[in-house]
Amino acid sequence: MTMNLKTRTISDFGDQWTTYRENPGAYGDKETLADVFGPLLSLDAVRDARVIDIGSGSGRIVNMLLDSGAAHVTAVEPSQAMSVVKENTAKRSGQVTYLQVPGDQLPSGLGADLAVSIGVIHHIPEPKPVIKAMHDALRSGGQILIWLYGAEGNRLYLMFALPIRVLTQRMPDKMLWGFSAFLSWFLSAYIAICKAVPFLPMRNYMKNVVGKWTPEVRKVTIYDQLNPAYAKYYSRKDAIALLEGEGFTNVQAYHRHGYSWTVIGTRAEVAG
Repeated sequence: MTMNLKTRTISDFGDQWTTYRENPGAYGDKETLADVFGPLLSLDAVRDARVIDIGSGSGRIVNMLLDSGAAHVTAVEPSQAMSVVKENTAKRSGQVTYLQVPGDQLPSGLGADLAVSIGVIHHIPEPKPVIKAMHDALRSGGQILIWLYGAEGNRLYLMFALPIRVLTQRMPDKMLWGFSAFLSWFLSAYIAICKAVPFLPMRNYMKNVVGKWTPEVRKVTIYDQLNPAYAKYYSRKDAIALLEGEGFTNVQAYHRHGYSWTVIGTRAEVAG
């Protein structure tokens, strides 16, 4: 059952990123990466670093990391979207190692300075082997940073989204793309209202992040919410426990825009 869910999830995202291949404007810039990192990690920490990106999708995060000065990025993408990763990073392919494997098959002993997984772990039914593989691929003192859907701050959204997702998961892709385009009009309207009315749910995120994206990116974001076969919304406690359970120390969590969790941890220094 779990293996079938894992396989379907990989296939779904492969289809998504081979259909929508672009990462325009603010959606793909390093300022967005800084927003995901929040106060937990500066972009300066990426400069000259050897970084692993788990779940590279269309290569968006890989390019953000390279734009931020990473010396080398290991791009891990299990689906057919690896061809898109290679296409979108072709000009800097000398700085990228491409691994078309699931995250739990990441080789150990890579000695990386930083391992990131942004918007991916919450779609993995059994994430612990992936976190363990990231731990073992880091150097002593290296850091992990993951970004997860949050349980806190999403209650109202999930009341509507979860029942809809029961239906949309079963929709043919073309129908779901059309439905996502329809919903994107309502999203754009809500962004406009958020700019004028205080105290609305996710107002800051809508104004300062989603509001800067193109209409096409907003459509893809809706599709990304409605299509996955599996998605988990993590509490702060569970997000921290995920890293601590695989040996990371000094684990900290940041409630990004009040609706998601950025979590960072360190691989313990090895004596001698």
